[in-house]
Amino acid sequence: MAAAGDEKLYLLVACSLLLLAVGCQASPLQIGFYHDRCPQAEAIVKGVMMDAISQNPGNGAAMIRMLFHDCFVEGCDASVLLDPTPFSPTPEKLSAPNNPSLRGFELIDAIKDALEAACPGVVSCADIIAFSARDASCILSAGKVDFEVPSGRRDGTFSNASEPVKFLVPPTSNLSDLVDSFVVKGLDAEDLVILSGAHTIGRSHCSAFVPDRPVPRRRHPGRQRPHGDAGRSDPKRSGQAVLQERVVPHGALHLRRSAPDIGGDGEDGGGQRQHPRMVGGQV
Repeated sequence: MAAAGDEKLYLLVACSLLLLAVGCQASPLQIGFYHDRCPQAEAIVKGVMMDAISQNPGNGAAMIRMLFHDCFVEGCDASVLLDPTPFSPTPEKLSAPNNPSLRGFELIDAIKDALEAACPGVVSCADIIAFSARDASCILSAGKVDFEVPSGRRDGTFSNASEPVKFLVPPTSNLSDLVDSFVVKGLDAEDLVILSGAHTIGRSHCSAFVPDRPVPRRRHPGRQRPHGDAGRSDPKRSGQAVLQERVVPHGALHLRRSAPDIGGDGEDGGGQRQHPRMVGGQV
């Protein structure tokens, strides 16, 4: 029964990622869009993703999150990748929901470089994000989540930091806020559960759970996050205790085993600790 439940969950996640990548695009898309102009495009993307995830599983989580943060704002147009320009001095990547938590920009650059070497000027960055998120799901699930992604997206040329704030709700949001944010996009509570479940790969900042942990410092676009302990503080209470109080209120969830302990501030996203599986009737 557990195996059957896993397969159903993987299928739901795959369908939801596909819905997100297709439903937020106005122009017609098609499977195999690059078949004639760059037939090896998807294989190139998957090759880079396999190498990146083998070095750090958090790279896969980063790509899944980047797809969501790109598509859920103003469609899948790669506007989340744009750097500041005189025309658009405060792009999406500088907004609070994305900076400093959104990462993987260097990985997108690496994929783009590999594609440009094979097929200059053909594959859009918007399609790169969609392909890489699909491949991340496939690799991290050991092949259980695998699906074809229609392509043919065009890259956006304008990006504004105010847009993500409108559509990407903060971690302090309650259930009503979350459901409402999905309804605006034509999605329902079931989509919310499935797509939020896709976010359980990787790590989050402790500041989202522990009150006395400082919010990570913002960084300049494209610049690597500072390492070391600067800006960190030791919580007076354990992160595990606060997490259980805030995320798992007494009587709300009945889990078969306790959640794994949480270490560090989660900035690097290198780990792949997962929450306990919640099976039928436990929520």
